[in-house]
Amino acid sequence: MNLEQRIESFVQLGDFFSQFTSNGINKKDDSEFNTLFFDAFKMQINRASEFNGWFTLNNVLNAFESWSEALSAENLAKWTANYNFSNNVDEKSIAIIMAGNIPLVGFHDFLSVLISGHKAIVKQSSNDKHFLPLILKFLEHQNANFKGKVIFTEGKLEKFDAVIATGSNNTARYFEHYFGKYPSIIRKNRNSVAILTGNESKDELENLGEDIFQYFGLGCRSVSKIFIPEDYNFDLLFNALYKYNNIINYKKYENNYDYNKAIYIMSLFNVLENGFVMLKEDESYASPIATLFYEKYKSVDDLMLKLNSKKDQIQCVVSNLDANKFVKFGKTQYPNLWDYADNVDTLEFLLNI
Repeated sequence: MNLEQRIESFVQLGDFFSQFTSNGINKKDDSEFNTLFFDAFKMQINRASEFNGWFTLNNVLNAFESWSEALSAENLAKWTANYNFSNNVDEKSIAIIMAGNIPLVGFHDFLSVLISGHKAIVKQSSNDKHFLPLILKFLEHQNANFKGKVIFTEGKLEKFDAVIATGSNNTARYFEHYFGKYPSIIRKNRNSVAILTGNESKDELENLGEDIFQYFGLGCRSVSKIFIPEDYNFDLLFNALYKYNNIINYKKYENNYDYNKAIYIMSLFNVLENGFVMLKEDESYASPIATLFYEKYKSVDDLMLKLNSKKDQIQCVVSNLDANKFVKFGKTQYPNLWDYADNVDTLEFLLNI
């Protein structure tokens, strides 16, 4: 199976995913795969919240829609054109340890290993373990050469040549201990931030709400902190974010909001809140659910020096200051295939093992 065939398989997968979007589930009449797979995917998507209470229907559909858009023929061709696949002669077995904080969060590693021509030994998170086996069955049906390319395991990882592991700062220490002798990519905790100047439009601030609230803020690309000028008018932000006020009606989110609010009150912290999100001045980057940290800055130049010194804690930066440097408002959860987690080029790693 050559690169072109692998790309075509994922293009077909992306087209199949396009039936599951934030606007709902809409079955196509002309999909050759629907007889075998549509009902199975629909059932699993509708049941996702039974296995993980944070996996609401809307969040799962957002994830499928995002991947549907990413897996276009144009995107896959543009992504793979940057690498020399002719060097990849020997098929290797790559162990992937996946996170489960948002739906399909491990799919990019899964895709990268298969598109590079390797085999995957996948240890899924118990929080997100039902979609990838279905996706593999789709790929095996689309191209039988995928059979035997992926093994899912819940036991000890064995007989692998390299490792891609994603976890917390604590688990990363264990990963480094156990897998230190292998070629590896080991990812730790990261969060995303936004730089506000006070000159943002209402549309931009509303789009920032997507970066904050999508997936309940649980993703590494979720904005957990904003940097604001010293004279910032919070009314601008609160007014724009109000369109997301229904998030408080989700019980798990509400429970976190109430718990964290109680902690802040008892600790005598000065917190701004509007009934569904709290703003707390804090130098940390990882904020609790239903809380957005903020920090004031005096100059953009000084702020950029600060962010550069903390780059190992930051996944992406949102701002309208420079389109070439920063992610646009509302786009953090829609990365390109070449926007690698922790800025580590996964495909380059895989092609040079």
